[in-house]
Amino acid sequence: MSEQPVETAVPDERPVKSPCMSVCALNEEDVCEGCFRSGMEISRWGSITNEERRSILKLCTERARQMGRLW
Repeated sequence: MSEQPVETAVPDERPVKSPCMSVCALNEEDVCEGCFRSGMEISRWGSITNEERRSILKLCTERARQMGRLW
């Protein structure tokens, strides 16, 4: 009698949520005053991987810190 392999299904990872604050005002450096994403990052958000989204969120935190908006 052969044993069947045990399936270890990994549930699909949920998409990393957008940091959008519904401000949507890009400054002169093309960075949103609400979520601190660049215009390009905002436009690509729906088509990038969770890994890329997490990288962008780290950049957003750093931008907010540099702008004195994160304490």
